Amino acid sequence: MGAAAVPVLLMAAACSSDSDSASGSGGDATQQQKPGASASASASPSESAVRAAAYAELPDACSVFSKETLKDLVPEGTKSGKAINDGEANVSGDCRWTSLDNNGVKGSQYRWLSVSLLLLQSDQARGAGDERAHEQYEKKVAEAKAADGAKNVESEPVTGTGDEATLVRYDLKKDEGSFKQQTVVARVENVVVTLDYNGAGLAGDKTPDADDLVKDAKSAAKEAVAAVTEANEGKKAGSSASASASAGSSSAKTKAAVSNSDADSDSDADSDSDADSDSNPVKKSSSSSRKS
Repeated sequence: MGAAAVPVLLMAAACSSDSDSASGSGGDATQQQKPGASASASASPSESAVRAAAYAELPDACSVFSKETLKDLVPEGTKSGKAINDGEANVSGDCRWTSLDNNGVKGSQYRWLSVSLLLLQSDQARGAGDERAHEQYEKKVAEAKAADGAKNVESEPVTGTGDEATLVRYDLKKDEGSFKQQTVVARVENVVVTLDYNGAGLAGDKTPDADDLVKDAKSAAKEAVAAVTEANEGKKAGSSASASASAGSSSAKTKAAVSNSDADSDSDADSDSDADSDSNPVKKSSSSSRKS
């Protein structure tokens, strides 16, 4: 009887050992599934790719106005157009024209016209191009309303000019005369257009009618926006935008974009803030006040 009981006990011990081993290996299998699930989760994109920007190109800023428009706005300076800053192709560009109609002892009529173009591409770190352009649009409108020395500041929406547009007008008294300033800021898709147009009667000549200047500024801004749209007809920014916006972009590029985002935004917004201020009495006033 005692000898017969020994195999039974041995068999029971073996079953118990197999059960513990199976239980242990089952625990290990469960634990091994967790890194797999984590790896699967990390492999999926953490963010969806931003939509591609609609526009990829900018026209030459000095060519956005017709000869007729220049003749109306800057009659004595139709061929005076020149770039203000060193722009970057399909990123930023600007141009300015000046006109001085000298009437001898009766004084002179002065006009200044400038336009700046800013294209913002879609970027995974900074967002969709049109959203970034909207932010810059609002910033530029606010800056125009807060111009140094501006009096009688008024603003109004402008219809039929891009996706959104605002006119800011004000008076500015200078030693040279009383200037009437008009600024139109417009956004079309992912491009911001800023137009400045001011006039003054110098050396005793009468101050120009502000309503006439406003009408001319609105018309010119509409023409500049149309030039941007025309430059992009049949073209999309998808190839370059999707490359920079895709979630599959390298982490190094993403980190670089994040680290430079604030600097790029400030550069985009302020590239024309003090441009050619010595030639434009209105801009010169704002620049001098900031420096003091």
